[in-house]
Amino acid sequence: MNNITIIGSGTMGNGIAHVFAMNGFSVSLVDISQTALDKALATITKNLDRMVAKATITDADKTKTLSNIKTFTTLEEGAKNADLVVEAASENVEIKLKLFKQLEEICKPEAILASNTSSISITKIAAATKRADKVIGMHFMNPVPVMKLVEVILGYSTSDATTKMIMELCSKLGKTPVEVNDYPGFVANRILMPMINEAIITLNEGIAGVQEIDTVMKLGMAHPMGPLQLADFIGLDVCYSILNVLYEGLGNPKYAPCPLLVNMVTAGNLGVKSGEGFYSYKAGVKELVVAERFRKAVSNYQFA
Repeated sequence: MNNITIIGSGTMGNGIAHVFAMNGFSVSLVDISQTALDKALATITKNLDRMVAKATITDADKTKTLSNIKTFTTLEEGAKNADLVVEAASENVEIKLKLFKQLEEICKPEAILASNTSSISITKIAAATKRADKVIGMHFMNPVPVMKLVEVILGYSTSDATTKMIMELCSKLGKTPVEVNDYPGFVANRILMPMINEAIITLNEGIAGVQEIDTVMKLGMAHPMGPLQLADFIGLDVCYSILNVLYEGLGNPKYAPCPLLVNMVTAGNLGVKSGEGFYSYKAGVKELVVAERFRKAVSNYQFA
């Protein structure tokens, strides 16, 4: 297994490409936009430069890593020779099903098809193909070059051989793979997202402010980042999407997204990616902001 295709060149996609390329794999990075691909390569280069500055890698390592990455704007060209495809497109079930139907036609029969989905059913994704035994989840954590965990999610029909290959592959990447069964949210997000949602509810009900909530969790629970700042970092739209998957899949109202989160996503305040969420990032520095007008509006409607 040497030829790796990564679909999607955003935060997760370029991070996954970085890790595979740095470990000697031949990487095809696919996106519909050449501008997005150029931005991804610039991000990878910047991250490699940071590693060189810290003497984690050498200039030669950086050059070799970049030489291992080729970019493509068509799925056919980028995936036709793949031994493994890792899909890292938007967390949207329709987009993923369409991609996997295309991959079934494009990829060689023995190729393994993986998804980096953080919540969508691997069994459902596999059903879009004729190789369900070779479909698996590889949920990398952000930032991919730094975080050690990979959730390896087994669909209903994922074979033992496919699982073994992916577990071994993750270890070769310097990651720690953890085998997880295919249930909504898997393990990481089934535990994390209710905590983030509860932090937003706590803010919405006026129990404490943004900074106070994050400080309690950082200093009291030894979390490296507070839940509201973490939500900004993940993307509030992504948090909203995952909570909806949990709510619909498990049918428990405790997973229903907080109205404040719904309003912030609707308003386009998505966190770091938009420049404003629970904190403001517009000046390149995290500053307390913001969500007060939405919190007050929702609180007045819901609790007055």
